[in-house]
Amino acid sequence: MLIAQSFNLSRQKMLAFIDELKGTDSAASLYIPAGLSPHQIGKLTEKVNLENALPQIVELAANSKTGTAVFWSRSQKYLITPPFPIVEQRIDDSFIVAPLQSMLIHDYRIAIVLVRLGAYAIGLCQGENLIASKVGTGNIHSRHRQGGSSAKRFQRHREKQMEYFFTRVCGHAQEILRTEAAPIDYIVYGGAWTTILLLQKQCSFLSQFDNRNLPALLDIAEPRQRVLEYAIQRTWSSRIIEWNEDTGYGQIATSLTNN
Repeated sequence: MLIAQSFNLSRQKMLAFIDELKGTDSAASLYIPAGLSPHQIGKLTEKVNLENALPQIVELAANSKTGTAVFWSRSQKYLITPPFPIVEQRIDDSFIVAPLQSMLIHDYRIAIVLVRLGAYAIGLCQGENLIASKVGTGNIHSRHRQGGSSAKRFQRHREKQMEYFFTRVCGHAQEILRTEAAPIDYIVYGGAWTTILLLQKQCSFLSQFDNRNLPALLDIAEPRQRVLEYAIQRTWSSRIIEWNEDTGYGQIATSLTNN
C-alpha cells in the first residue's frame, strides 16, 4: 500500500530536488494545467500507471490553482504543486523536468499585497528580491456590540475609517506597483480574505491584475516588513507529495528537507 507524505521546498531547494530526479525504471512525467475537471484529468492519466494513488492525484490536481506535475516510477513517486501556473499539458515516458526548471529560474516580477483591518504591507519583487515596499497601519475601531442610535453612529464612523484606510492602501499600491520598467507577471494577496475583498472592491487599480492572481496567503500574520519578506519566500515555495511503501521520506526528499 502506498503512503503519502507532503513537504514544502524553497526555490533553491526545489531546483536541487528536480535536478536530482532520476527515472530509469518505467518512468513517466505528467504535466497537468490548472482548470481541468476531474474527468479531463482522469482521461489525461489513462496512459500512466499511477497505481492506487490515482484518485488522490486526480483530486489534488483538480483542486490546484497552479496545476501539478507528476513524476512516477517504481522507485520514485511525486506530485508537485509549483508556485506558478503550468500552462502546457504533456505526458512523457521519462522524467522531464525542463518545464519546472524554466519556471523556477525565471525572475518573475511579482506584486504582493498583504492587508488586515488596520495594517498593510505592499511589495514589488523581482524574483525573490524586494525592490520596492510600503508598510503601514490605520486606525479602525473595533465593532460596537451595543444597539441603539449610538451604535449606528459608531458604525458609520467605523465605515468612514475603513474607507479612508482602504483609500490610503490603494494609493500606496498605485505608488509601488505602477511601474514603467516592466510589466507585473503575478500578484499575490495575503491576510484576511474579507478584508482583501473589501480592498479589491474599493481599489479599481488592482482589477487590472485579476487574471494574474496566485493562490492567496490567508494564514499571514499582521502585515509588517518581516512578514512581507516571509511572504516572498512562501510565494516561491513548491509543495511536494511523495508516495512510498513505508512511512519514511524518499532519499532525495530527506536530504533536502533536513538541510
